[in-house]
Amino acid sequence: MADELQTTLRVTALQTDIVWCDAVRNRRRIENLFEQAPAGDIYLLPEMFATGFCMRPEQPGVADSAADTLAWMQRWAVALNAAIAGSLPVLVDGGYRNRFFFVTPHRVEIYDKRHLFGYGGEDKVYVPGCERVVVSFRGWRLLLQVCYDLRFPVFARNRGDYDAVLYVANWPASRIEVWDVLLRARALENQCYVLAANRVGSDPVASYSGHSRAVDAYGRIMAGCEDGREGFLSAVFDMEKLVAFRRKFPVLSDGDDFRMD
Repeated sequence: MADELQTTLRVTALQTDIVWCDAVRNRRRIENLFEQAPAGDIYLLPEMFATGFCMRPEQPGVADSAADTLAWMQRWAVALNAAIAGSLPVLVDGGYRNRFFFVTPHRVEIYDKRHLFGYGGEDKVYVPGCERVVVSFRGWRLLLQVCYDLRFPVFARNRGDYDAVLYVANWPASRIEVWDVLLRARALENQCYVLAANRVGSDPVASYSGHSRAVDAYGRIMAGCEDGREGFLSAVFDMEKLVAFRRKFPVLSDGDDFRMD
């Protein structure tokens, strides 16, 4: 079934305090936020929202919980008539991947995180993705990105093929100023909307302050979650305003030609 075309998109980012390696409890916490949040078209969850950023995906309750969590995402996508999006650690063809699932009432799209966080040892545990993924939903083209991808602007460069970027992350408080700057930079340089969901709380390695954001194509923060607290933000992306800005100020058409292998 084709998605209906919409000139506006109601988006929600959920900023969660993730219980370490406990998918059942994390799903219940998210369900409480679903019930509090206004009706929307997209609900964006943090990176590895069901387990935390775990470097031991083989242990019980981590990658082996992905199938149940994906089924849960599908049920909620139907119940909310919306897309549920976030990443999970999964075992695929003998290797673990940090996989971004974009789940609608009718289909599941995937993107495997390309830029693995070497500083944290992610590259020693997970297999990188190789494809840049843009999905279509209700007339909008959405680029899927995960955490460390934010630091690599060439990979996110808008070739006229997307309208908004979705970032899911476990971005630590010690580097949160970088997160704030780069989210606005990606919106400005690509003339697009940005929706970003980051976690709060702590895990065995780091503490997290959130700073989940919705940013418009002018680099202005449209909505944000309260720092350091679990919650959600809601915003409305407007296609007519985006197209008008791109026509008035044609940054994308003035850009350099390039090809990324």
